[in-house]
Amino acid sequence: MEFNYNLPVNIVFGRGKVNELGKETAKYGKKALIVTGRSSSRKSGLLDRAVELLAKEGVDGAIFNEVTRNPLISTVEEGARIANVENCDVVVALGGGSIMDAAKAIALMAVNEGDVREYMYGQKSSDKALPLILVPTTSGTGSEGNCYSVLTDDKNNDKKSLRTPAIYGKVSIVDPEIMVTMPKRVKASVIFDAAAHAMEAAVSKKRTPLSDAYALYAMKLIADNAENAVNDEEINYEVWEKITLGSMLAGMAIGCSSCALPHALEHPASGLKNIVHGEGLAALTPAIVEASWESDPERYAAISALLGGNSALDCADSIIGFLKRIGLDVTLNDLGIEESDVDWMVENAFKVSIGNINNHPKEFSKEEIREIYIKSL
Repeated sequence: MEFNYNLPVNIVFGRGKVNELGKETAKYGKKALIVTGRSSSRKSGLLDRAVELLAKEGVDGAIFNEVTRNPLISTVEEGARIANVENCDVVVALGGGSIMDAAKAIALMAVNEGDVREYMYGQKSSDKALPLILVPTTSGTGSEGNCYSVLTDDKNNDKKSLRTPAIYGKVSIVDPEIMVTMPKRVKASVIFDAAAHAMEAAVSKKRTPLSDAYALYAMKLIADNAENAVNDEEINYEVWEKITLGSMLAGMAIGCSSCALPHALEHPASGLKNIVHGEGLAALTPAIVEASWESDPERYAAISALLGGNSALDCADSIIGFLKRIGLDVTLNDLGIEESDVDWMVENAFKVSIGNINNHPKEFSKEEIREIYIKSL
C-alpha cells in the first residue's frame, strides 16, 4: 500500500470562530482583497463584520464582489487585476464554493503571468499564489479543505477544475453559525454536493485509506442530519455542526481521491446552462449509480446502507429516496437541459472531465454516457 497525503491548511472549526478572521489574516498581510458575491454576505451583515474584524487587526480591505454562480474566467481575470491595482498581499474569500473557487484562482493569477486557462489545462504550473484565508458561508463544496478551483470559460462554456497546491488556503475558518441562513433549496443543494463528494470519493479508483475514512464518516454525518438541516423550522446548531463537518471532510476526501463520473457529467451541464451544481448532481447521480453499482458492489452497498437501503442493487433507489426527503428530486429537464444539448455535453465531458471519467469504477463509452444523460432528462 502506497499513498501521499498533504493538507497544508490550518482549519479553524467551530461556532463563533469567524471572529478570528482579523487575527488570522494579519499573519499573512496588511491589505486584503475580500472576494465575495453581489448580495448575500452584504445582506446578512457578514461583509461589514469581516471588514471590521480585519480593521481591528490593522488589515485594510478592498472589496471585490463580482463573483457569480459557476464563476467565470473573466471574473478571475478582473479580480487579479484589482488585487494588483490595490496592492493586496492577501486574499480573503467570504462565501460559498463559487466564491472560494474564484478567490483561489485570483490569488494564483495575481502573482503569475499568462492565461488562467493555461494553468487549468496543465500547460503552465506555479507553486506561488497570494496567501488565502477561506471563510465558507455554505456547507457543501468542501473547497476550504482542498486545492481545487472550478471555473467556467465564458468563451466556450467549458467548466473545468484548476488544481495546484499553491491554492490551498493558509487558514480555513469554518463556522457553522454563518451557514444556517441559506434558503431551503440552497441548503438541499449544497448538502447533496457534499454527499456526492463523499460517494464519489468512496468509489474512486484513486481512493486511499485516508480518503475512505473521511468519505464514509462524512457520508454518515450528512445522511443522519440532512433532513433536519433542510426541513426543521428552528435552527439546530448541533445538526449544522455535523453537516458542516461532513461537508469539510468530504471536500478533504476528494482532495486526495478526486471525483468520479457524477462530477464529470455535471460540469458540462452547469457550464452550458449555469445551473446550480448540487441540483445538477442530484439529477445525474441516480442514473449513474444504477449503471455502475455492479462495478463495485461492496462500496455501493455501503453507501446504500448509510442512506437507509439494503444492498448495492438498491443504491440508486436509496439516493432517490434521500433526494426526495430533502426536496431535491429533480431532472435535467427541470434545470433547462434539453435533448438537443446532450451530444454537446457528451463531447464536452470527454474534453474537460476525462480524468474524472477515468477515475470512476466502471468504464463508459460515449454512447453509454449519452444514455445516462437521456435517462436523467
